[in-house]
Amino acid sequence: MTPTRISSRLTFFMKRVFPAIWFGMIIIVTVAAAIGMSASHQMQPVFVLIPAFMFVLGYYLMKRLVFGLIDEVWDAGSELVVKNHGEETRIPLANIMNISFMWVTNPNIITLRLRQPCRFGKELMFCPKGMYFFPFSKNPIAEQLIDRVDVLRHP
Repeated sequence: MTPTRISSRLTFFMKRVFPAIWFGMIIIVTVAAAIGMSASHQMQPVFVLIPAFMFVLGYYLMKRLVFGLIDEVWDAGSELVVKNHGEETRIPLANIMNISFMWVTNPNIITLRLRQPCRFGKELMFCPKGMYFFPFSKNPIAEQLIDRVDVLRHP
């Protein structure tokens, strides 16, 4: 079987480009505000506290939702081919213990919990391809994986 990509092609943008834009803009705004305040000799702590809060909150959210995403996930039939940071591993579907889909986050995330950890850990998160905006709707990629893993558990 020819592997089919089931992860989003926007993962690189979400993991690398967006955080650089986010943190870069906060730094630029903070520096511009500091220069403006020093030129007018009026210190306003709010112009430092709000960007600092946005920096910390942004880092926390990105660490929980974005930085841990797997770069690529490919469906190869009885196993998934997982690529992250230039490394590749194969995960048999029988090694998947649980599959969950978070639709309330941006990006949407599928989490695979493994019976035996692989080189990337015991839990693997990736963004499925396609956009899913409808609350409480089922993600077709997650549903298909759940069905296939269930068939392996109960032949």
